[in-house]
Amino acid sequence: MLCCQKNVKGKTLWKTVIYGGLLAFILPIASGCSPSNSHAEGTPYHHVEGGFRNPSGSPEYAGTWKDTFTAFTDRMMEGITGYAPTLSPEYILTSENVQKGVAQIKGKDALTWLGHATFLINLDGKTILTDPFLTEYATGIPPFGPKRATPPALNIGELPQIDILVVSHNHYDHLDAETVEALPKKDRIHVIVPLGLGAFFTERGYPLVTELDWYDTTEVGGIVVTATPSIHHSGRNLFDRNATLWAGYAFKTNRKQVFFCSDSAYGPVYAEIARMIGPVDYALLPIGVYEPRRRMKSHHMNPADTLMVAQDLHANTVVAMHWGTIRLSDEPFEEPPRRFREIADENGYTEGTAWILKIGESRLLD
Repeated sequence: MLCCQKNVKGKTLWKTVIYGGLLAFILPIASGCSPSNSHAEGTPYHHVEGGFRNPSGSPEYAGTWKDTFTAFTDRMMEGITGYAPTLSPEYILTSENVQKGVAQIKGKDALTWLGHATFLINLDGKTILTDPFLTEYATGIPPFGPKRATPPALNIGELPQIDILVVSHNHYDHLDAETVEALPKKDRIHVIVPLGLGAFFTERGYPLVTELDWYDTTEVGGIVVTATPSIHHSGRNLFDRNATLWAGYAFKTNRKQVFFCSDSAYGPVYAEIARMIGPVDYALLPIGVYEPRRRMKSHHMNPADTLMVAQDLHANTVVAMHWGTIRLSDEPFEEPPRRFREIADENGYTEGTAWILKIGESRLLD
């Protein structure tokens, strides 16, 4: 009991120091950290002076300053205190079974979930890597920040040759500099990112970089990649909030279309996306990081929202992701897949049309 009290007091002291420092430093400058909401004349609605904003009709942030700072300091403390939640073994494949699964799908249209929002997607003989985060901390100043609770299913050195790398936005749990810098054969990787993120890759030795605005397309080896709107935000420090764009992606071949959403709230824009990109065979959608709703509803969906997005997209199969890797919100760590399964069952989905993959699991897209 005494040991527990000591840990609590230690965490409280650290939290007080960080919290006080943030209040003293951030409050005077916060009003200048974000772009203006003034629309940039002659540009799409989501372009504003100095950056970007969410689609029209998106939910607004309803949290308080206390919500924001408490959440931030809690997450920043986790690496220092050594706190990390645990994930039941039933949700994680052994290294041996990961390797077996990867071997079995070689040369076939398939995907492998490496954890969080990081997938390997095999389409038409090309390998796509999404939102690369394969290291221990989701932060730019380790050991401060969220610490990984479950290891990636594959280490960087175990990855196959990547043909296409896509990034949804520049938050540390979706764009990890260490992973990006460590990938081999950069001259063979076609990098596709939202507006403003190209320099991050060219500065790290990637010569093939394409920036896309919402609904822009590019083609790599017969795969048409379309950037789509999402309801979120961007930023890697106190001074670049929403300076770069955020996006989802549709990957289309002659035979199928795979949609990758990453971080987003739910809003009317998903019905618009469906009209713009057409039928979706597989929708890879987030189900975690959603409590408390007053703070999260404006930029993260919960499992019920996830299934509304799937329905708006008329997706044949929905694949759950963005849970079980790091703790970024207040819901119990293993609640997202349970809630997702319950709501999917209630809405007529089966285990064959609403997938809950184990970390490291591979499945065919057939």
